[in-house]
Amino acid sequence: MVDDLDAVFRALADPTRRAVLDALFVQDGQSLLSLCDAFPEMTRFGVMKHLTVLEAANLVTTRKEGRTKRHFLNPVPIQQVADRWIGKYAQPFTRALVDLKAEVEGATERNYA
Repeated sequence: MVDDLDAVFRALADPTRRAVLDALFVQDGQSLLSLCDAFPEMTRFGVMKHLTVLEAANLVTTRKEGRTKRHFLNPVPIQQVADRWIGKYAQPFTRALVDLKAEVEGATERNYA
């Protein structure tokens, strides 16, 4: 279980991989070509490398459909991390702090607008 969590943390540590997960959240089951379109600054090989890391962490699963390989978000490892760490630190308290931070930042933005 520890090795699995390490792989998830390593995968989530990269902002591009988080963006790939966000793209799959918006539209699940994308092909490599459609993911490459979402990241025009990256080569196809670069997108494939990020997908490989995400698959190794079990955050993305794939399914072949003819000649096309579809990529799907697997939120289970993220939930396992949340259960392990947020539950440990008392989620109601952390939720209140996150909400307070959002409120303070929103008030600050409104004052400068």
